[in-house]
Amino acid sequence: MSAEFARTVPLFPLPNVVLFPRAVLPLHIFEERYKIMTADALDGEKLIAMALLKPGWEKAYYSKPAIEEVVCVGKILAHEKLADGTYNFLLQGAERARVLSEIKGHPYRLAQVEPLAETPVLEIDLMNQRGRLIELFSESAWSQLPVARQFRDLLAGPLATAQVADLVAFNFLEDIPLKQSLLADGDIVGRVDRVIHAIQALQPVIAGPSRKDDPSMN
Repeated sequence: MSAEFARTVPLFPLPNVVLFPRAVLPLHIFEERYKIMTADALDGEKLIAMALLKPGWEKAYYSKPAIEEVVCVGKILAHEKLADGTYNFLLQGAERARVLSEIKGHPYRLAQVEPLAETPVLEIDLMNQRGRLIELFSESAWSQLPVARQFRDLLAGPLATAQVADLVAFNFLEDIPLKQSLLADGDIVGRVDRVIHAIQALQPVIAGPSRKDDPSMN
């Protein structure tokens, strides 16, 4: 496990939320057990693992509903404690991890985790994929989005292609099972390809029904 990670981390399970490495997630914490979790995390290494609840979680939400095996361990970047005892904080994803076991006897869920095994890859092996991402954010319907320039800047900089793809998946994909599948995919080349295919498939939605006839888009 990376040196920056504790072996045991708090679990914060939510439905419909999948965090990716480097992505930043704003959270408002109001349940008593998770206020305790936040206070403990802030007193320690500021680590919290975001976990996706499996379907059917509603029946057991206040006990221990089933979660997906792969989580994203994140670090609290900034926080505020409000007058009513609730918290707001920004959690930045740091690393994919697999839950090995949960530790009983705490007001919130704690788990032993290990880093997700990933197929080693060099940046040169992703040159084609990086080129496709640059094209998507420079020439396709995606290029017209307000955030497109930010992604063009990321792709022009030193950030690894796999990390950019994670940010693309976090920000633009809405299919939660797909996002969880991408989080759990240890094949880096295949994972980046899947992100590219997914956003390519969304181009008609991004373009809209009339954009192709808009002279300003030509």
